[in-house]
Amino acid sequence: MLLFQDLAQNTSDEMLSEEKTLSVIDLIFNGGTGSVIIITVLFIMLGVALYIYFERLLAVNAASKIDKNFMNQIRDYVTSGKLDAAKILCTQTDSPVARLTEKGISRIGKPLDDINTAIENAGTLEVYKLEKNVSVLATVAGAAPMIGFLGTVIGMILAFHEMASSGGQAEMGSLASGIYTAMTTTVAGLIVGIIAYVGYNHLVNRTDKVVHKMEANAVEFLDLLNEPL
Repeated sequence: MLLFQDLAQNTSDEMLSEEKTLSVIDLIFNGGTGSVIIITVLFIMLGVALYIYFERLLAVNAASKIDKNFMNQIRDYVTSGKLDAAKILCTQTDSPVARLTEKGISRIGKPLDDINTAIENAGTLEVYKLEKNVSVLATVAGAAPMIGFLGTVIGMILAFHEMASSGGQAEMGSLASGIYTAMTTTVAGLIVGIIAYVGYNHLVNRTDKVVHKMEANAVEFLDLLNEPL
């Protein structure tokens, strides 16, 4: 008799545990059309954010790579008057530093202020290229949590509308189900926003390092032109 009671109790516990099991897919697709649309939009935003992050990260990493002997070779060519060889070296070296140096070499013979201005203008263009589409990450980081919260608010409105329509006789189970399903949009929005925010700040830091390297090489090139021949 006790054995049958234990089996019945175990079966009841298993049924309760199964009833309490909740999958992410169920949360998404049981939240109604509005919840599905908002979750889909958030997933699309996440895909765009990840694509931009990795694409820009590869571009920034490529821009940060430059031969340590590059400026030494430029120095040797410039001091010996081999400006064409210096330009060829810059052309063969695909990096922002090389393009800035080439712009400065093409202005040799003009006042230093003109050379400096040309390098600064070229540097502004290179920074713009490095920061291409990075602002989209900042937009996703700010918009995703708000979109998620919008889905939660819509879900809460629908839940309370159901309560009002039933004259206050709505089942608590259905209300609770609608509420925690609506909350998933906020969770999804926060996850997408956090990923985009971290990616944006990481790219900004990496880009700043490349910009500092560009500035240091520009200063070194101008100092080279100021050296007595």
